[in-house]
Amino acid sequence: MPTAGYGGVVTSGNEDVDRADAAVVDEADADRAEADRADADRADADRVRAELAEHAEPDYATALQRFFRTGPGGYGEGDVFRGVRVPRIRAVARRHRDASLATLTDLLADPVHEHRFVALAVLDARARRAARSTDRAEQERLARFYLDHLSAVNNWDLVDGSAPHVLGAWLATTTAAGRPGDADAELAVEVLDRLVASSVQWHRRIAVLASWAFTRDDRPAWTLYVAERLADDPEDLIHKASGWMLREVGRGNPDLMLGFLDTHGARLARVTVRYALERMPAEVRARYVPPRRSAARG
Repeated sequence: MPTAGYGGVVTSGNEDVDRADAAVVDEADADRAEADRADADRADADRVRAELAEHAEPDYATALQRFFRTGPGGYGEGDVFRGVRVPRIRAVARRHRDASLATLTDLLADPVHEHRFVALAVLDARARRAARSTDRAEQERLARFYLDHLSAVNNWDLVDGSAPHVLGAWLATTTAAGRPGDADAELAVEVLDRLVASSVQWHRRIAVLASWAFTRDDRPAWTLYVAERLADDPEDLIHKASGWMLREVGRGNPDLMLGFLDTHGARLARVTVRYALERMPAEVRARYVPPRRSAARG
């Protein structure tokens, strides 16, 4: 016979039945809570889209489509722009800095470039905060989330604005090794090697930009490792990124960077060498990158 239990709730009088009924109620409550969270995450992602739409400039979108080579055969083929300027995008990202990873997942799956940009800007800001507070668990959580969503990081601005702090800074915390061949470097080497070997040029560029965190930590051998492995890469955007990171090596250790050029210069693209030497004296640049000869006349 049913009885009034605690708080006036009607029970069956059979403890096993009551426990089973309570478990069903708890599961239903959990399902409703999960559905409510999913609805809230979707609504938050839609608010981001709406805020960006307020600042869309169609003419600027057309210019961005050309600049990022989104046409057939271009490196950004198929990317879609709304024409929102970067300061506006970053302002939206700051307003949504506490967005859930589910909301960021929603935005990263969006074909619109600016929507993915916001998600990556939020990740970048959080990764920087986690690094400042030495929250290693949060750094790892964000980095692994990033690795799970690499398909969304598919243009050079998205790579450059996220790889150094979201992925690179975490990798640098996983080992104290000064170079990839040292002990205790396995995880960082594994991640970088997988990216370097990818057929997707954006993954390879992520490896290059992620290596900057090691250079900043006075471990430039990691950048040299990645640059050497990508010396024969077919893509110009990889050569430019390698040259940029080699230049960063040269800021703190010019002799090391020049020694790398001495050893590998014959394999490196001209643009890589030129980028690497941008801050070097003119006589040094001329030694490594002779001026192009003008075409003969007559």
